[in-house]
Parts: sequence; C-alpha cells; structure tokens
Amino acid sequence: MEYSFATKLAAEFIGTAIMVILGNGAVANVDLTGTKGEHGGWILISLGYGAGVMIPALIFGGISGNHINPAFTLGLAFSGLFPWNEVLPYITVQLLGAFCGQAVVVLAYKPHYNMTTDPQKILGTFATIDATSSRFNGFVNEFVGSFILIFSALGITKAPFFHDHNDLGTAHLALGFLVMTLVASLGGPTGPALNPARDFSPRLLHFLLPLKNKGNSNWGYAWVPIVAPITAGIAAVFLYKHVFM
Repeated sequence: MEYSFATKLAAEFIGTAIMVILGNGAVANVDLTGTKGEHGGWILISLGYGAGVMIPALIFGGISGNHINPAFTLGLAFSGLFPWNEVLPYITVQLLGAFCGQAVVVLAYKPHYNMTTDPQKILGTFATIDATSSRFNGFVNEFVGSFILIFSALGITKAPFFHDHNDLGTAHLALGFLVMTLVASLGGPTGPALNPARDFSPRLLHFLLPLKNKGNSNWGYAWVPIVAPITAGIAAVFLYKHVFM
C-alpha cells in the first residue's frame, strides 16, 4: 500500500512523540522525586527507550520508514537513499514530535518536577548531559553510539534474511533491543541522545518552561548531540551502502 506524504509526516510526528514519551518518561520515573519508580536504575531507562523505538517501528516502519531521527534521515539522503525534497519536512515533524512528546512527559510528571530540587536531574529528563564535563568525550560517545545505531538499523531492515522470509516485523522488533542495548552499554557518559530531535526539542522546552528548580539548559553542550549523530549517520549509511548493498 502506498501512503500519502502527509500520512508519512504524521507517522514521523507521532512516532517521534511516542519515542520521547516512553524514553524520557522512563528517565523521569527514575530520577524525579517521589515517583513510584524513583531510583529504579539504568535498566528501567534502557527498557523505556528500547520500547520507545520498537513500538513506533512496529507501527510506522511500513508507512514512513520510521526514521524518527534527523541523523538517519540526513544519512540516507546523503547516500542517495532518501529524496532531498522530503528531508526538511521529515526533520520538521520529528522536531515537533519530540517537543510535543516532552510536553506530555512534563504534564504527566508535573507534581514530581515540583518536588525535585536537583537541577541536573530535572534537565536529565529533558536532554542529555555530559557526565565528565568533557565535550570531546561526549562527542566520541555520541558518535560511536549513533554510528552503531544507524549502521545496525539500516543493516537489520535491509538484511536479506528478513526480506527473504518476508519478516520485516521481526526486524523492527529487533530495533528495540538494539536501542535498549545501546543505552545500557553506552549510556553512562552522556545519556545518550543518538538523535538530534530527541535532545534539541526537549532542551528547548526546558528552556521555555518556568519549572521550579530547573537551573540552566546547558546550551553550551547542545551542539554535541546534534553534530555527532548527524556526522555518524552520514558515515554509517555511506559505509553500509558501499560495502553491503
């Protein structure tokens, strides 16, 4: 079935919103004061983000491709696997979806935001933070994680095994385990973002909202989870295309 471009954009918007709601919702559940999941640990966050990518992939993978990530969209476009005239609309709705998804997280956890006094924990439910105040380390971490994410996601969805067995549903299911493992394995240094929309739009909302005890939005670091995933995405798609396609 061929879907209209408007339907594809709606899928990207909703898919990105779901990712942020489930992912940053898990972070809020663990880090904010007084929640039922307070101190639930990194595994809970990994599960939240794994499901946050897996569920939109299962819903929208066959509609829009479920990019839900500007780095993936740009990586495909630079290698000629996605039309350039669709890039800006895709990225626009991804950014809007992440913004709206984060607004839902704030709405759901508003009493706990009011109870939380640590500005870093509040910011961490919106955007990524470099744990060692090293932008170089943050860039390396985001680049490596994003490269593995995008290279693997492209490899899984293009794998002959899944196509030969007409089993792309299982391929999209695997994406959730991929993200869950990346967060568990490489989440310590930065968060991680692995996705410019997942970091920029929630950070912007953090900047705009008059939250109690929120502190600053750390814009000095904000370029890292934008530039690192995009450059990694371009490199990952280029490598996969020229070696395995």
